[in-house]
Order: sequence, then C-alpha cells, then structure tokens
Amino acid sequence: MTRFLILLVALPLAAQTVERCQTLRRHGQANEARTCWAGLAGSGDAYLRAEGLWGQGRFPEANEQFKRAAAAQPGNQVLKVRWGRFYLERYNREDALQLFNEVLEKNKKYAPALLGVALVASEGFDKKAVELAEEAVKEDPKLTEARELLARLALEDGDWKRAGEQADLALAISNEALDAMAVHATVDWVLMAAPAPGAPTPWIDKVLKVNPRYGEAYALAARILVLNRRYVEGIAFFQKALELSPELWDARSEMGVNQMRLGQDEEARRNLELCYANGYRNAATVNSLRLLDSYKNFVFLRKPRTVLKLHKKEAAVLGPYMQAELDRAIATYDKKYKMTLPLPVQLEVYPDHEDFAVRTVGMPGVGLLGVTFGMVVAMDSPSGRPPGSFHWASTMWHELSHVYVLTATHHRVPRWFTEGMAVHEETSVSPEWGDRMSPEIIDALKKKKLLPVAQLDRGFVRPSYPAQILVSYYQAGKVCDFIAERWSYDKLLDMMHGFGEGKQTPDVLEAALGMKAEAFDELFLAWINAQTKKTVDGYDEWQKRRDQLVSTAKQKTPEEVLKEGAAVREIYPEYVEEHSVYEFLGQFALQRGDKKTAMSEFERYARAGGRSPDLLKKLAGLEEEAGDRKAAAQTLQRLNYIYPVQDEELHKKLGDLWMELGNVNDALIEYEVALASKPMDPAGAHFRFAQALKKANRGEQAQEQLMLALEIAPGYRPAQKMLLELNSKPAVNKD
Repeated sequence: MTRFLILLVALPLAAQTVERCQTLRRHGQANEARTCWAGLAGSGDAYLRAEGLWGQGRFPEANEQFKRAAAAQPGNQVLKVRWGRFYLERYNREDALQLFNEVLEKNKKYAPALLGVALVASEGFDKKAVELAEEAVKEDPKLTEARELLARLALEDGDWKRAGEQADLALAISNEALDAMAVHATVDWVLMAAPAPGAPTPWIDKVLKVNPRYGEAYALAARILVLNRRYVEGIAFFQKALELSPELWDARSEMGVNQMRLGQDEEARRNLELCYANGYRNAATVNSLRLLDSYKNFVFLRKPRTVLKLHKKEAAVLGPYMQAELDRAIATYDKKYKMTLPLPVQLEVYPDHEDFAVRTVGMPGVGLLGVTFGMVVAMDSPSGRPPGSFHWASTMWHELSHVYVLTATHHRVPRWFTEGMAVHEETSVSPEWGDRMSPEIIDALKKKKLLPVAQLDRGFVRPSYPAQILVSYYQAGKVCDFIAERWSYDKLLDMMHGFGEGKQTPDVLEAALGMKAEAFDELFLAWINAQTKKTVDGYDEWQKRRDQLVSTAKQKTPEEVLKEGAAVREIYPEYVEEHSVYEFLGQFALQRGDKKTAMSEFERYARAGGRSPDLLKKLAGLEEEAGDRKAAAQTLQRLNYIYPVQDEELHKKLGDLWMELGNVNDALIEYEVALASKPMDPAGAHFRFAQALKKANRGEQAQEQLMLALEIAPGYRPAQKMLLELNSKPAVNKD
C-alpha cells in the first residue's frame, strides 16, 4: 500500500534508483520491479542493499543491511525512518517506534518520523494517530501518505465526509495516490446495502488503471467492513484483494482471522499456515494457529438452535448453567425482537483469557469480556477472570443481543446503537445485572464529557481520554433506556430497522421519534442529569465521608456509625466495588453480633449488583440461620451466574437447600455439578446425587451412583442401606 511511497535519501542518484523500483511496483509492473530490486540488492551501498533485499522479501538479510547502514551513518534520519517503516511492515511496532522517536529527539518537526509514529498509533486505534498525522501534514503539506492516513482514520471513525475530503487533498498532491482512491471506493462500497467486490464504483476503475494488481484497495475496504462487523462481506473483499495480489500476507492473515471468527476453521488454517510458511509470522497469525491447535481440548454441545463450545476441563460444570441460560435468552429475544435467527448460534467459552484475546485481535475497545461475529459469540469463562469480577450470564445476554441486532440490520448499524441495546437488555433481565455507574463515569458526567448521539461511535473506536470507552457503553445504554422509557421499546425496534435500511443516526432519530438529533440530545442530557445529580454532585462528599467513616468508626457508638453509614451509602448507592459502604456496615454489624443489620446491608449489596462471592456466601449463611432457606438458595443461585467453577461447596450447599425446599430438579443439577468439581468427599457426593435421583423416581440411575460411592468407600453404610432399599422393590425411572 502506501508503504511503497518513497522517502528520498541524501544522494539524488540513489533516490532516483530507489524511486524507480517503487514506481514500477506502484504501477503493478512486478517483473520489472523485481529486476530493479535485484539491482539494488547488489549495490555496494548498505542502505541500497537493504532497500533491494526488502523489496525482494529477503527480510532477515534486509534487516542486517539496515543495521550496517545505520552504524555507518548514525545521524541519517531518512535511513532511520525507512528502517522503522521496515520494522512496522514486519510487525515489530516497538522497534519501529524506537527508531521514529530517535529521529524526533533530534528533529521534532521531521514529518516522515511524525508519520511513522502516527502509523504505529493507528494500529491501536489511538486518538494520537490523528493528531500526529495532522502535525506531519503541517510540517510537510506535500506528504501524500499523511493525508491518506487521515482519510483512512476518518473511515475507521465512520466519518465518510471527512474521509472523502482528506482523500481529495491527497489526490491534489498526487493524482496517483492509490490509497486515496481506495478510500473513495471504500466509502462507495460501505454505503451499499450489499456490497461485493464487483460492485461498480468509478474509483476502483481509477485505481486499477494505475495499477491493475493493486489488491490493497480491496483490502482497505475489507478492513473497514470488518470494523463495522460486516464479516462475510469483509472476507469477500479480502479474497478479491488476494486474487490481484497473492502475496499480500497481511490481508491473507486478516482473512484467516476473520474466517475463524465465523467458524470457518479449515479455511482459516489454510490461509494462516500459508502466511506462516512464507515468513509472515505476526502475533495474530502465530497466536491464531496456536488457538486452532487448542480446539482439540474443547467439546461441542449441539442442539437445533445452539452450539455450545466449552473446554473439556470445565464443560461438566458450566454446561448445565450456560445451556439453560442460552436457551432462555434465545426464547426471550425471539419475542422481543420479533424474529427467529436463520442459523444456530455458536457460543465459545474460553477459560484462558489470552485465548479469548486472540479472538478479539485488531478490534477497538479494551477489557472486552465477550465479542460477537455474526452467529458466533466468543467470551471469557468465569474461570478466566478473578472471582466476583465477571457476571458471565450478563455478558452472554449482552452478546446475544448483538446477534439479533446485527442479523436484523444485515450488520448495517452504528456501534453505539448495538452496544446500547445490549447494555439495555442486560438490566432488563435483572436490575442486578449490567455495570454500575463507576467513578470514571461520574467524572465524565461532572465534566460534561458525554458525546452528542450522532457522534457517539467515536467514543468506542478512537477514545479521546482513558475511560471514554467505558463512558460510551454507559451512555449508549442510557440512551436506549431513555427511549424505551419515554417513547416505548417498539421505538427501539423501529430505529433498528431504520439502521438496517442504511440510514444514519440523525435520520433514524427523526423518523422514529420525530425530532432532530440536537433536540434529542437536550432531552436526554436533562433526563440523565436528573437521574444522576445526587451522586454526581455528592461524589466528593461521599468519598470523604466514607473514608472518615472507616477511620473513625471505633470512636463512635454503633448507632452513630450505622446512621452515618446509611447517609453516606445513599449518596452513591450504585457503588458495590471494593470497600463499599454496604460491606463496611455489614462487617461492622457482624463484629457486634448484630446479624439482622448485617443481613440487611448484605441484601442491599446484592440487590445493588454486588458480586463478591465471599459476601454473598455470608449473606446466604445469615439467611439460612434466620430460617429463610428460600432466600439463602436464591442468594447462592446468584453465584452460579458469577463464579460457579472451582466451588464444590457452593454446589453442595445449594443442592441441599433445593432438596429441603422440594426443588428436586435444581438439586439434581447442583449435585451433578458438585461431582464434576472434583469433590473432597467423592463417595458422599455420589450418595447425595443418588438421594436426589431417588426422590425424582430415577431408581436405576440412583443405583449407579450408589455403586460408584461404594467403589470408593466399600463400607459406606448409608449407601449400602439405600442400595438395599432400592433393590427390594422394582426401580421406577422418570427421565
């Protein structure tokens, strides 16, 4: 792509020689370019040899010649930038950035180095990429590639107008700015209802007139389609790019990654292995191949409408809960979205967070818990996160909402709306689900950092401050809450279908709600400010009084502490993280033997969405001790949505409670999961399971469990007694 544009070296003759090779390649004259690169590779100058070897794809040798050239000319900034661009192309961002920065330390206005740093930043969706590219243009208005980068960044932001403007500025500098033409072609394709590589646009004709083999133009469109979650179309454009330029290894790798995302594992492996065999071994390629190799450790639980992919080591524990929740979510969404999905949903659950991270490579956002690729959803397992930090059921419902919204709109929907709908759906399932208003969100509300709804996508793709992605999720969810509350949920569905017709946010809002986007923003801000005013205005006071409460509690009477704590708690009732007032007051009451108050505080904590396994277990114990076994069971049931793995005691206790309450079916699930959790007393676990099976009139299966218990502990009297009882009368099965 634009990497082929030349940065002139000091000697005019050398510059013409290198430029000639670049020009031949830029015009698609591959054979002539190869001859040119071979000539440079045989040069007596180390820098020219490096360029020639790079052009030939002899990368280790090229790198060695760059080292020699830099040692001979340590002050040559052009050479260092070219070496940095070599590293950047060869997926070594750290070394590339170091070289660019070395140049900028000596000359902070050197435009090619500024462009290099901007390119590094662009790979991480960093807002600084735009600022640095603009600075490069300021220092060198004729730097075509910087204009092309600004156009591409605008594409990523979904700002089609600005993308076209920047592309035009690049073309004004060079009428052969291929990437600028590709930006225009991409805008044309993205705005089509069903783009295909053969769809007509005058811009691709102009590209191919300059270079009939310029597959990079199709690869750019593919990346933007993928960024907008249009994976099937993106793969088709990657394929077209590779038809023209089979050695576009970055495009082939990206196509393989996206084929994996759609469950096309065989095709993905072929493309990724081809990249690897040809020396293209960036992190995405290598890690994706390793992930494919690890799939042998997973099991697939298949039903007509779902495929649940779980790691073998935790399938027996997670399977019953996740399958039930998956079925419940699909049944609910069928009704809410008034549609049926065309294919089964595949849910992949990764106990190793790094494996899940491989599935999200190249996507904007940080700290992702789940991600949706059409009909395939990938997410962390609760075992991949610290206990209490992750509500897997909430994440599942969030991602399944994406499946429906993306399907209904043919993936033509802004990120803010699909994320907003998903956040709205989480709390629709249960007020305890979903994320709370965090201190970062409070700060954004206080400083009026919420974006206009028509620009809300920017907060997801290229954040301008560290917490903006988190704030944007919150704002998008609240926008959907507001619309459902003030107008109706059906208006959200109207908007969804409006986006599916290719309309933009302002037009969709006006059609569905009868108002301009600016008027909507005013109403929404008034609504959200009224909702959050008490907490936002009182946050500093809350923080101060909470800290004082903890430090001075021993100097006050319990009545004073509880009264002050209740007042502090009500300023910011959504705070349920570490050192919450709920936790402090509950523990304080326990220390003084006031179990009733402790139980009350822990109940408030749970209703507010608190997820600490330790605190919820304490609450369940207090509820059981108070004689409310149903409440105790419901509290422990919450933990199955948070951290059901590696906790045999949880499942044993919950099974016992369900049995006492006569809920035999749920008790059976808990006892079965307890067995799969490698219990300390396996004979006892088999016996409890047998008891529940007997209660469910499943005698033969109960006998099987008793025999397993007796194999482990032959003298286990309760098991012997029950086995005799079952054998003394015909077994009755009720499956």
